[in-house]
Amino acid sequence: MQTFPEFISFKLGIYVEIFVEWLLDNFMGFFEVLNKVILFCLLKVDSFLHWLPWWVLVLLVFFLGWRYKNLKSGIFYAFSLSLIGVFGLWELTMSTLAIVLTSVALSLLLGLPIGIWMSYSAKVEVVVKPILDAMQTMPSFVYLIPAMMFFGLGMVPAVFATIVYALPPVIRLTNLGIKSVSREMVEAAYAFGSSSWQTLVKVQLPQALPTIMTGINQTTMMALSMVVIASMIGVKGLGYEVLAGIGRIEIAQAFDAGLSIVILAIIIDRITQGIADKYKIPEQ
Repeated sequence: MQTFPEFISFKLGIYVEIFVEWLLDNFMGFFEVLNKVILFCLLKVDSFLHWLPWWVLVLLVFFLGWRYKNLKSGIFYAFSLSLIGVFGLWELTMSTLAIVLTSVALSLLLGLPIGIWMSYSAKVEVVVKPILDAMQTMPSFVYLIPAMMFFGLGMVPAVFATIVYALPPVIRLTNLGIKSVSREMVEAAYAFGSSSWQTLVKVQLPQALPTIMTGINQTTMMALSMVVIASMIGVKGLGYEVLAGIGRIEIAQAFDAGLSIVILAIIIDRITQGIADKYKIPEQ
Protein backbone atom coordinates (compact mmCIF):
# COMPACT_ATOMS: atom_id res chain seq x y z
CA MET A 1 0.00 0.00 0.00
CA GLN A 2 2.96 2.32 0.48
CA THR A 3 3.97 2.25 -3.21
CA PHE A 4 1.96 3.53 -6.15
CA PRO A 5 0.29 0.73 -8.21
CA GLU A 6 2.50 -0.23 -11.15
CA PHE A 7 -0.42 -1.12 -13.42
CA ILE A 8 -1.56 2.52 -13.33
CA SER A 9 1.02 3.97 -15.69
CA PHE A 10 0.95 6.69 -18.34
CA LYS A 11 4.01 8.42 -19.76
CA LEU A 12 3.25 11.71 -21.46
CA GLY A 13 6.83 12.36 -22.56
CA ILE A 14 6.73 9.74 -25.31
CA TYR A 15 3.86 11.58 -27.00
CA VAL A 16 5.75 14.86 -26.79
CA GLU A 17 8.71 13.14 -28.44
CA ILE A 18 6.44 11.79 -31.20
CA PHE A 19 5.00 15.28 -31.72
CA VAL A 20 8.47 16.86 -32.01
CA GLU A 21 9.55 14.19 -34.50
CA TRP A 22 6.35 14.81 -36.50
CA LEU A 23 7.18 18.53 -36.61
CA LEU A 24 10.68 17.73 -37.86
CA ASP A 25 9.34 15.43 -40.58
CA ASN A 26 6.63 17.78 -41.83
CA PHE A 27 7.89 21.30 -41.13
CA MET A 28 11.65 21.04 -41.60
CA GLY A 29 11.52 23.69 -44.30
CA PHE A 30 9.86 26.12 -41.90
CA PHE A 31 12.52 25.54 -39.25
CA GLU A 32 15.27 26.05 -41.82
CA VAL A 33 13.77 29.42 -42.78
CA LEU A 34 13.35 30.32 -39.10
CA ASN A 35 16.96 29.32 -38.50
CA LYS A 36 18.15 31.67 -41.25
CA VAL A 37 16.01 34.57 -39.98
CA ILE A 38 17.19 34.23 -36.38
CA LEU A 39 20.81 33.79 -37.49
CA PHE A 40 20.60 36.87 -39.74
CA CYS A 41 19.24 39.04 -36.91
CA LEU A 42 21.74 37.66 -34.43
CA LEU A 43 24.77 38.18 -36.68
CA LYS A 44 23.71 41.76 -37.43
CA VAL A 45 23.39 42.60 -33.74
CA ASP A 46 26.61 40.75 -32.90
CA SER A 47 28.63 42.46 -35.64
CA PHE A 48 27.28 45.88 -34.63
CA LEU A 49 28.18 45.40 -30.96
CA HIS A 50 31.67 44.20 -31.85
CA TRP A 51 32.10 47.14 -34.25
CA LEU A 52 30.93 49.68 -31.66
CA PRO A 53 33.89 51.25 -29.78
CA TRP A 54 33.89 50.27 -26.13
CA TRP A 55 33.88 53.86 -24.90
CA VAL A 56 30.72 54.64 -26.88
CA LEU A 57 28.83 51.89 -25.06
CA VAL A 58 30.22 53.05 -21.72
CA LEU A 59 29.09 56.63 -22.46
CA LEU A 60 25.67 55.35 -23.55
CA VAL A 61 25.26 53.45 -20.27
CA PHE A 62 26.37 56.56 -18.36
CA PHE A 63 23.83 58.72 -20.20
CA LEU A 64 20.96 56.25 -19.67
CA GLY A 65 21.81 55.89 -15.98
CA TRP A 66 21.93 59.66 -15.59
CA ARG A 67 18.75 60.21 -17.62
CA TYR A 68 16.59 57.57 -15.93
CA LYS A 69 18.18 57.40 -12.48
CA ASN A 70 20.67 60.05 -11.38
CA LEU A 71 24.24 61.21 -11.97
CA LYS A 72 25.76 58.90 -9.35
CA SER A 73 24.00 55.91 -10.89
CA GLY A 74 25.28 56.84 -14.35
CA ILE A 75 28.86 57.03 -13.09
CA PHE A 76 28.49 53.72 -11.22
CA TYR A 77 27.06 51.91 -14.26
CA ALA A 78 29.77 53.27 -16.55
CA PHE A 79 32.51 52.27 -14.09
CA SER A 80 31.01 48.80 -13.61
CA LEU A 81 30.79 48.21 -17.36
CA SER A 82 34.39 49.31 -17.75
CA LEU A 83 35.41 46.64 -15.21
CA ILE A 84 34.32 43.96 -17.69
CA GLY A 85 36.90 45.30 -20.14
CA VAL A 86 39.50 45.34 -17.37
CA PHE A 87 38.77 41.64 -16.81
CA GLY A 88 39.57 41.03 -20.50
CA LEU A 89 36.04 39.82 -21.22
CA TRP A 90 34.69 42.64 -23.40
CA GLU A 91 34.41 40.62 -26.62
CA LEU A 92 32.69 37.72 -24.87
CA THR A 93 30.33 40.17 -23.19
CA MET A 94 29.33 41.61 -26.56
CA SER A 95 28.57 38.08 -27.82
CA THR A 96 26.43 37.45 -24.75
CA LEU A 97 24.71 40.81 -25.09
CA ALA A 98 23.94 40.08 -28.75
CA ILE A 99 22.13 36.86 -27.78
CA VAL A 100 20.21 38.63 -25.00
CA LEU A 101 19.16 41.60 -27.16
CA THR A 102 18.12 39.40 -30.09
CA SER A 103 16.15 37.09 -27.80
CA VAL A 104 14.43 39.98 -26.04
CA ALA A 105 13.56 41.73 -29.32
CA LEU A 106 12.01 38.56 -30.75
CA SER A 107 10.25 37.86 -27.44
CA LEU A 108 8.66 41.32 -27.57
CA LEU A 109 7.69 40.82 -31.19
CA LEU A 110 5.78 37.69 -30.14
CA GLY A 111 4.77 38.57 -26.60
CA LEU A 112 3.25 42.04 -26.96
CA PRO A 113 0.60 41.01 -29.57
CA ILE A 114 -0.27 37.87 -27.59
CA GLY A 115 -0.62 39.91 -24.37
CA ILE A 116 -2.88 42.42 -26.15
CA TRP A 117 -4.94 39.59 -27.65
CA MET A 118 -5.36 38.01 -24.21
CA SER A 119 -6.61 41.30 -22.75
CA TYR A 120 -9.31 41.47 -25.43
CA SER A 121 -10.38 37.82 -25.40
CA ALA A 122 -11.26 35.78 -22.31
CA LYS A 123 -11.18 32.56 -24.35
CA VAL A 124 -7.62 33.21 -25.52
CA GLU A 125 -6.62 34.00 -21.93
CA VAL A 126 -8.05 30.70 -20.68
CA VAL A 127 -6.03 28.79 -23.31
CA VAL A 128 -2.77 30.75 -23.04
CA LYS A 129 -2.46 31.04 -19.24
CA PRO A 130 -1.84 27.31 -18.57
CA ILE A 131 0.74 27.31 -21.37
CA LEU A 132 2.52 30.24 -19.74
CA ASP A 133 2.39 28.44 -16.38
CA ALA A 134 4.07 25.41 -17.94
CA MET A 135 6.68 27.57 -19.70
CA GLN A 136 7.62 29.31 -16.46
CA THR A 137 7.77 26.21 -14.27
CA MET A 138 9.46 23.84 -16.72
CA PRO A 139 13.19 23.42 -15.92
CA SER A 140 15.13 25.61 -18.32
CA PHE A 141 17.42 22.73 -19.35
CA VAL A 142 14.42 21.03 -20.98
CA TYR A 143 14.14 23.80 -23.58
CA LEU A 144 17.57 22.91 -24.94
CA ILE A 145 16.37 19.50 -26.17
CA PRO A 146 13.82 20.64 -28.79
CA ALA A 147 16.06 23.62 -29.61
CA MET A 148 18.90 21.26 -30.54
CA MET A 149 16.55 18.97 -32.46
CA PHE A 150 15.17 21.85 -34.54
CA PHE A 151 18.35 23.90 -35.03
CA GLY A 152 21.37 21.78 -34.04
CA LEU A 153 24.13 23.33 -31.93
CA GLY A 154 25.26 26.94 -31.70
CA MET A 155 23.77 30.38 -31.21
CA VAL A 156 20.41 29.91 -32.96
CA PRO A 157 19.12 27.13 -30.65
CA ALA A 158 20.33 29.24 -27.71
CA VAL A 159 18.21 32.15 -28.92
CA PHE A 160 15.22 29.85 -29.51
CA ALA A 161 15.45 28.31 -26.03
CA THR A 162 15.92 31.76 -24.48
CA ILE A 163 12.82 33.10 -26.24
CA VAL A 164 10.67 30.24 -24.95
CA TYR A 165 12.03 30.68 -21.43
CA ALA A 166 11.80 34.50 -21.33
CA LEU A 167 8.48 35.01 -23.15
CA PRO A 168 5.89 34.60 -20.33
CA PRO A 169 6.56 37.78 -18.27
CA VAL A 170 6.01 40.21 -21.13
CA ILE A 171 2.81 38.40 -22.17
CA ARG A 172 1.42 38.33 -18.63
CA LEU A 173 2.27 41.92 -17.77
CA THR A 174 1.06 43.30 -21.10
CA ASN A 175 -2.26 41.58 -20.46
CA LEU A 176 -2.34 42.84 -16.87
CA GLY A 177 -1.39 46.39 -17.84
CA ILE A 178 -4.10 46.78 -20.46
CA LYS A 179 -6.73 45.19 -18.19
CA SER A 180 -5.73 47.61 -15.40
CA VAL A 181 -6.70 50.66 -17.46
CA SER A 182 -9.87 52.09 -15.95
CA ARG A 183 -13.11 51.20 -17.72
CA GLU A 184 -14.25 54.85 -17.49
CA MET A 185 -11.22 56.01 -19.47
CA VAL A 186 -11.82 53.43 -22.21
CA GLU A 187 -15.52 54.26 -22.39
CA ALA A 188 -14.69 57.96 -22.63
CA ALA A 189 -12.40 57.26 -25.58
CA TYR A 190 -15.18 55.34 -27.35
CA ALA A 191 -17.66 58.12 -26.51
CA PHE A 192 -15.45 60.66 -28.31
CA GLY A 193 -15.52 58.51 -31.44
CA SER A 194 -12.27 56.58 -31.10
CA SER A 195 -12.03 53.22 -32.85
CA SER A 196 -10.79 50.12 -31.04
CA TRP A 197 -7.33 50.57 -32.59
CA GLN A 198 -7.16 54.27 -31.63
CA THR A 199 -8.29 53.46 -28.08
CA LEU A 200 -5.59 50.78 -27.79
CA VAL A 201 -2.77 52.92 -29.19
CA LYS A 202 -3.68 56.30 -27.67
CA VAL A 203 -5.26 55.31 -24.35
CA GLN A 204 -4.64 51.74 -23.20
CA LEU A 205 -1.01 51.21 -24.22
CA PRO A 206 0.22 54.58 -22.83
CA GLN A 207 -1.60 53.92 -19.54
CA ALA A 208 -0.26 50.36 -19.40
CA LEU A 209 3.30 51.32 -20.37
CA PRO A 210 4.83 51.16 -16.85
CA THR A 211 3.48 47.63 -16.35
CA ILE A 212 4.61 46.60 -19.84
CA MET A 213 8.08 48.01 -19.15
CA THR A 214 8.23 45.89 -15.99
CA GLY A 215 7.41 42.88 -18.17
CA ILE A 216 10.21 43.83 -20.56
CA ASN A 217 12.55 44.13 -17.59
CA GLN A 218 11.63 40.66 -16.34
CA THR A 219 11.94 39.16 -19.82
CA THR A 220 15.41 40.67 -20.17
CA MET A 221 16.50 39.31 -16.80
CA MET A 222 15.24 35.83 -17.65
CA ALA A 223 17.02 35.96 -21.01
CA LEU A 224 20.26 36.86 -19.27
CA SER A 225 19.78 34.02 -16.78
CA MET A 226 19.79 31.57 -19.71
CA VAL A 227 23.34 32.59 -20.67
CA VAL A 228 25.12 29.92 -18.60
CA ILE A 229 22.61 27.21 -19.54
CA ALA A 230 22.87 28.05 -23.26
CA SER A 231 26.64 27.58 -23.06
CA MET A 232 25.99 23.84 -22.71
CA ILE A 233 25.09 23.67 -26.41
CA GLY A 234 28.23 25.36 -27.64
CA VAL A 235 27.43 29.08 -27.31
CA LYS A 236 30.49 31.25 -26.84
CA GLY A 237 30.22 34.04 -24.31
CA LEU A 238 30.34 34.73 -20.60
CA GLY A 239 28.29 31.64 -19.83
CA TYR A 240 30.79 29.43 -21.61
CA GLU A 241 33.59 30.96 -19.54
CA VAL A 242 31.69 30.14 -16.35
CA LEU A 243 31.04 26.59 -17.53
CA ALA A 244 34.66 26.10 -18.60
CA GLY A 245 35.89 27.47 -15.28
CA ILE A 246 33.66 25.04 -13.40
CA GLY A 247 34.79 22.12 -15.58
CA ARG A 248 38.47 22.89 -15.02
CA ILE A 249 37.96 23.99 -11.40
CA GLU A 250 39.48 27.38 -12.28
CA ILE A 251 37.95 29.67 -9.68
CA ALA A 252 39.40 32.89 -11.10
CA GLN A 253 38.04 32.29 -14.61
CA ALA A 254 34.57 31.36 -13.36
CA PHE A 255 34.47 34.26 -10.87
CA ASP A 256 35.45 36.96 -13.38
CA ALA A 257 32.92 35.72 -15.95
CA GLY A 258 30.21 35.29 -13.30
CA LEU A 259 30.84 38.79 -11.93
CA SER A 260 30.61 40.18 -15.47
CA ILE A 261 27.19 38.56 -15.86
CA VAL A 262 26.11 40.10 -12.55
CA ILE A 263 27.34 43.54 -13.66
CA LEU A 264 25.48 43.23 -16.96
CA ALA A 265 22.31 42.13 -15.16
CA ILE A 266 22.45 45.01 -12.66
CA ILE A 267 22.97 47.62 -15.37
CA ILE A 268 20.15 46.31 -17.57
CA ASP A 269 17.80 45.86 -14.61
CA ARG A 270 18.35 49.34 -13.15
CA ILE A 271 18.09 51.14 -16.48
CA THR A 272 14.92 49.34 -17.60
CA GLN A 273 13.36 49.86 -14.17
CA GLY A 274 14.31 53.52 -14.37
CA ILE A 275 12.56 53.81 -17.73
CA ALA A 276 9.48 52.08 -16.28
CA ASP A 277 9.45 54.45 -13.29
CA LYS A 278 9.78 57.43 -15.62
CA TYR A 279 6.50 56.57 -17.32
CA LYS A 280 4.56 55.80 -14.14
CA ILE A 281 1.43 57.86 -13.76
CA PRO A 282 1.53 59.82 -10.49
CA GLU A 283 -1.17 58.83 -8.00
CA GLN A 284 -3.84 61.43 -7.46
